[in-house]
Amino acid sequence: MELENMVALVSRTGRHLQLYKEGCRQVVGCIPYRYRINSKTCLEDEEAGIEVLVISSQKKGKGMLFPKGGWERDESIKDAALRETMEEAGVSGVINEPKLGQWKFKSRRHDVFYEGHMFPLLVKKQLEFWPEKDIRQRVWMSVSEAKEACQHGWMKEALEKLEQRLRSPRQHEEREVGPCSIS
Repeated sequence: MELENMVALVSRTGRHLQLYKEGCRQVVGCIPYRYRINSKTCLEDEEAGIEVLVISSQKKGKGMLFPKGGWERDESIKDAALRETMEEAGVSGVINEPKLGQWKFKSRRHDVFYEGHMFPLLVKKQLEFWPEKDIRQRVWMSVSEAKEACQHGWMKEALEKLEQRLRSPRQHEEREVGPCSIS
């Protein structure tokens, strides 16, 4: 994974371009992941050598989550997920897997329903400076740590789907393995 200094990007704001479907605001995001480099191979590690990146909520003390935000009319669903991940977490990479799923949920703060779509993102670049650096913290952690830290049940379900996919024998044969090797 490559570490870069910054990205010339400003977070989008406002809701005038937001997509809605049957009254639900459409939100998209990614579960950024990478492979740990260690003495074990990916298949021997109990969590397949995977680390995921979680970010803090903008609201202090509200826990950790995966980057997500509004899907706007002028973007594809994957472009929106990549943009939100860059803005909130300062990472980019490739979405080389199908969508993890979609979930309907109600806002904890507002009387609004959302439909969330999550994608797996194999991280290739991590920026030192990114648009929301001053308002968010980011932390790489194991899948089990992320399940404990994540504040949203639907995001935990998406993480479980990602973990199942990456651990399946077919996936080990077909996907890009990353820095750890299969002996």
